[in-house]
Amino acid sequence: MKTIFEAATREELIRRIRTLEKGNAGQWGKMNVYQMARHCTIWDEWVLGVHKPKYKQELIGWIFGRMALKTFVKDDRPIQKNVPTSGQFIVKEQDGDLELQKEIWIRRIAAYEHFSNPDFIHDFFGKMTREEIGIFAYKHSDHHLRQFGAIDPVPNPEERQAAGPIFR
Repeated sequence: MKTIFEAATREELIRRIRTLEKGNAGQWGKMNVYQMARHCTIWDEWVLGVHKPKYKQELIGWIFGRMALKTFVKDDRPIQKNVPTSGQFIVKEQDGDLELQKEIWIRRIAAYEHFSNPDFIHDFFGKMTREEIGIFAYKHSDHHLRQFGAIDPVPNPEERQAAGPIFR
């Protein structure tokens, strides 16, 4: 299974982020491409602990969280369309600098190389293992990149090697 803690997986996500353009329309949901990139950046900052958030599992998560997490991380299936998000990750601003937001998001994806946030508690799933975090963080970004049609522009390993480094 893909995990954000693998270099090749981070490189794939970064290539896909770079393909996003203002004209990309969402295939489901209510966000535009800028809101999605901002949402993903905020979410990754939360997981990474960038702004020292206070973590707390919601009551409903105490009841259903572990069971739900297992369905998300048990196989390679992508996250289904229109899964609800916590209010803290909803981006209300309609427009912003997409290129800047993409670069910030790319830096957050790259930061998973040195992930160290033992305090992380998902607001619904609760405490997660490093492996669960890695799989779910990949699936979260993959879900939103799929939402906006950002598939991997360099799909096979030989072409990836020829494409060179991911950072400008």
